[in-house]
Amino acid sequence: MEEEKKETGFVIKDRRHFDESGEVRTEEAKTMPPPAAETGAVPPDTASEAPGRTDAAPASPQDAPGEEQTYPAIDFQNFILSLSTTAMYHFGDFPDPTTGETRRNLSAAKQTIDILGMLRDKTEGNLKDAEKQLLEGLLFELRMRYVKEKRTR
Repeated sequence: MEEEKKETGFVIKDRRHFDESGEVRTEEAKTMPPPAAETGAVPPDTASEAPGRTDAAPASPQDAPGEEQTYPAIDFQNFILSLSTTAMYHFGDFPDPTTGETRRNLSAAKQTIDILGMLRDKTEGNLKDAEKQLLEGLLFELRMRYVKEKRTR
């Protein structure tokens, strides 16, 4: 029974064309897995997956210059959630990742809300029920938030 258990976790493949010294890597070196210390790999017993995710978390751009990043598949729901997060950023809910400062930009928030409204109008009759409900709910919440922010300004 013990032999049937498979180790869980993920595999990291180093696809970089250059080694640490800047030399072109050989084909053999490209296929060999890098040491765990270089990749930041987590041992299988401590690895955990986020619910709903099918891929590993993307590395930051500084980790491997020139390496293509892996992101979750984009679908309509993820797209409108991304736009709503952008609106919340413009409301000042999140700090700027580079400066750490939070700023409000209500005109940018309004523009993002208007884009979501335009998407609702242009996709009418083409959305699944869950997509339509999500979009309607986000628009309602963001519009109410915009009105509230305008009053406190």
